[in-house]
Amino acid sequence: MRLVAPDGEQIGIKPLPEALTIARTMGLDLVEVAPEARPPVCRIMDYGKFKYENAQRAKESRRKSSHGSLKEMKYRPKISIGDFNTKTRKVEKFLGQGNKVKITIMFRGREMAHPERGMEILDRVAEAVSHVGKVDQTPKLDGRNMTMVLSPDKRAQAAASRKERESGQDGAKAPEAESTPTETA
Repeated sequence: MRLVAPDGEQIGIKPLPEALTIARTMGLDLVEVAPEARPPVCRIMDYGKFKYENAQRAKESRRKSSHGSLKEMKYRPKISIGDFNTKTRKVEKFLGQGNKVKITIMFRGREMAHPERGMEILDRVAEAVSHVGKVDQTPKLDGRNMTMVLSPDKRAQAAASRKERESGQDGAKAPEAESTPTETA
């Protein structure tokens, strides 16, 4: 078998008993890394440390990938403007936190005859949150529900915050110039 040292340097082609003796003298394990190769490749390493480091890398990648979860907000076709605004602000907040949001329009009874009302609501929501999110999954009718998925859009969020800062600077200068003394009696 071809033997590789812990630092990656090739030791050469050695028989199995000799390779095991070399690994034991170093106080490490002999691990077969390429069994299909001719001759098979074995590496001298601390196998426990190798397994631990792999587990840590896997844990780190899982931690990074699962930070955004899926939230759901349910609307009705006959929603009042106040309720619409409240729910849409909540959707905006979820997107700002990095979560995906599933918007569901629930139809009851004869409301199913007018799916275009559901589409109008979904379009209004998408337009209202376009500065923090984008449509990830287009609206589709699924039984008595119509769903759409929004995902956070980092570029849109950055542009919106930049625009807000610019308007905040302009807004701070304008009131100072326009301020007039008030009369006191």
